[in-house]
Amino acid sequence: MSEKSEQAIKLFNQGYNCAQAVFAAFCEELNKDFEEAVKLSSSFGGGMGKLREVCGAVSSMFAIAGAMYGYTDPKDDQAKAAHYKLIQELAAQFKEEHDSIICRELLGMAAGDESPVPAPRTKEYYEKRPCAELVGCAAGIMEKYINGVKE
Repeated sequence: MSEKSEQAIKLFNQGYNCAQAVFAAFCEELNKDFEEAVKLSSSFGGGMGKLREVCGAVSSMFAIAGAMYGYTDPKDDQAKAAHYKLIQELAAQFKEEHDSIICRELLGMAAGDESPVPAPRTKEYYEKRPCAELVGCAAGIMEKYINGVKE
């Protein structure tokens, strides 16, 4: 398991949501302090504010890619296409391991739970959910990509 995977899993197990755990694991690379990182990524947990849409770990993987490799010129269609290709490749790698990037599908839930109240983080919560594994996977994919770019 990679260093960032372990770090993200540790953060998740401390109670940070899936998105926060992945994003905060990359504070140093993003030149963000920890508090700023967890605030920036807090909205994406539970598949976008517990809407169970795109997995928060995946959303943070995309946010990290944007912060590090995103485009800035809205007229640069080539840079935009290259960035979207990267996001699609990252999503494909995650899907290859987990068959989906959608939170409710990853958790085996039906659509419709729109309660904003998070589930208590009990021993049973951590035992029945694959979230720690998903967080580790997303962080590992991002770490591997960053390391490949540096080489």
